[in-house]
Amino acid sequence: MADRKQSPEEVLAALAEEDSEADSLVDSASDDEDLLQPERRSHHDDSPSESDEEYETQPSSSSPGSESPKDTQSKGKGNASSNPMKRVRRSPRGGSPALRWRSREEKDRGPEPRRFMPARVPGPALDPSAAWSPLSLFRLFFSPSVVQRLVDNTNANALKRSQAGKKYVWKELTVRDFYIFLAITILSALVHVAHRSDYWLKKGLYDFPFAAENMSQERFEAILWSLHMSDPEGDEENERKSNTAEYDRLFKIKPLYTDIIAACKAHFQPYQNLSIDEKMVAFKAMEPHMRDQPIKWGYKLLVLADSSTAYTWNFSVCTGESESTTGRGLSYSSVMDLLPLPLLGQGYTLFVDNLHTSPALFKHLSTKNIGCCGIIGRNQIGFPQTELNELPKKAERGDLRWIRRGELLFVKWMDSWEVCMCSTVHEAFSGQTLRRKVKRAGEWQIKTVPVPDAVVDYRQSMRGEDVSDVNYSAHHKTKKWYKTFFYHFLEISVVNSFLLHEELLKVSSDPGRTKPHTLKSFRERLAADMLEFAEGCAAPSLLKCMPMFYGEDGTQSRRYCRRCHDAGYKRVKTPVYCSKCLVPLCLTAKKNCYMEWHLNTRIQDA
Repeated sequence: MADRKQSPEEVLAALAEEDSEADSLVDSASDDEDLLQPERRSHHDDSPSESDEEYETQPSSSSPGSESPKDTQSKGKGNASSNPMKRVRRSPRGGSPALRWRSREEKDRGPEPRRFMPARVPGPALDPSAAWSPLSLFRLFFSPSVVQRLVDNTNANALKRSQAGKKYVWKELTVRDFYIFLAITILSALVHVAHRSDYWLKKGLYDFPFAAENMSQERFEAILWSLHMSDPEGDEENERKSNTAEYDRLFKIKPLYTDIIAACKAHFQPYQNLSIDEKMVAFKAMEPHMRDQPIKWGYKLLVLADSSTAYTWNFSVCTGESESTTGRGLSYSSVMDLLPLPLLGQGYTLFVDNLHTSPALFKHLSTKNIGCCGIIGRNQIGFPQTELNELPKKAERGDLRWIRRGELLFVKWMDSWEVCMCSTVHEAFSGQTLRRKVKRAGEWQIKTVPVPDAVVDYRQSMRGEDVSDVNYSAHHKTKKWYKTFFYHFLEISVVNSFLLHEELLKVSSDPGRTKPHTLKSFRERLAADMLEFAEGCAAPSLLKCMPMFYGEDGTQSRRYCRRCHDAGYKRVKTPVYCSKCLVPLCLTAKKNCYMEWHLNTRIQDA
């Protein structure tokens, strides 16, 4: 076939075809432009939008057996074929053969704005006309029932540990003592010392009357030693389930953990922008049940926060378990678990870090009317792998490329290094700029560089999660991992209380009547209010035995009856306990273990 003589018409058609193809494959003289091909619709494209078009070279109209001189020359170089369809550059990493990156000069058609339909009015779910003190806001999170449960569980744990061998002389913990303990703990976030015992020193530069005048060091250490968030008897039952599917790794923090999350959701409705980021709770001691925690020196929390206020609305503790609740991977599941859509509503925009950005996740949330934006890795599944017209290796600051696939926008932007973004709420570039330092002729100069819209909004929405980290943190060294979480839950409650204080002043009918607190002055006022409240708490009489209920209404907490347990009935629970003996005992119309146990105790003592 190669020796067959071509007709003049065939030669002219082949030359015209090759001339048009050569024009489309010529590299530009600028390093900022690469291989701009004619705009033609590709059959690989799933999106009807003009900005998502892909391109390919059409087959030649010449006869199947003919070859032009340019075809032969290109074939000899090994970079082309007689079939023009094969002349399209393909990504070596498996990208679409026709997909290419677009420059900022090419206009993108962004998605339609989403209708914001929150489940409640955004902002504090509180009466702005009421007088909210720092303590009253804090008690929204550490409510009376929460404090009472902490007091009861700490007393029960102290009794258990005292029976095993006393380390501290124990006197029953009361609500009054607990608030003094909290006040000193919050104070320690404002005044840092080398050792906790320095708060009670009376010599030299160390003289802190706030701690020493309200509680002795021995009493503070005793409370900290016995501090417990869960029922000790429930701990033993949970430990017996170790290495089984029923074992709960977070059982020791679960009561306070769930209470704080419920309070965070109940008292505030987020504004339109949300952010999810990771936060580390530092802890060095080894906990065998959490040994596969991803962070070497601590535990990892995933936090859902309101972007405009940094209010923590939801969070989860990462245990290192490999189970996925959605079957699509842990990153996908962890984000979906933090988004109770019926409580949130629709129309929100979610910003996530690079560990949780996923095109599949973004598509799914888009069907729920939730927009997303986040940093994405170049090797992430779903990220375009084409190299056509991508950023040059020595791109200048501000250079960008973008690709749109339906609602999904992928952007590459050169800052100090290459930044890749994925979004379902932005257009590629609308003309925004920012100031950056660049080095020219050995001198640093300020230069205004273009920036994608997704980068601008991401920077603004992801910088507010760590209010507690960058200011004050109440944290004492401890060998118990669950006590570390107690300090973190306390910190979330204090910071959220402060943020509610700020938001309430904004919507108050008379914002000038109350001087707004700074985070420092808010903590100072909160600690002082706790001491005043503690002085007003009447300590219950412990001179004689009296039946009392766990919790506020006798239904929030039930424990195993001591007398029934001793008699061999180990599964009988009761909400009643003795205020002096701290022993749970049945007390009903048909069964009075309370009376029987005390009669037997008196007979034994006699």
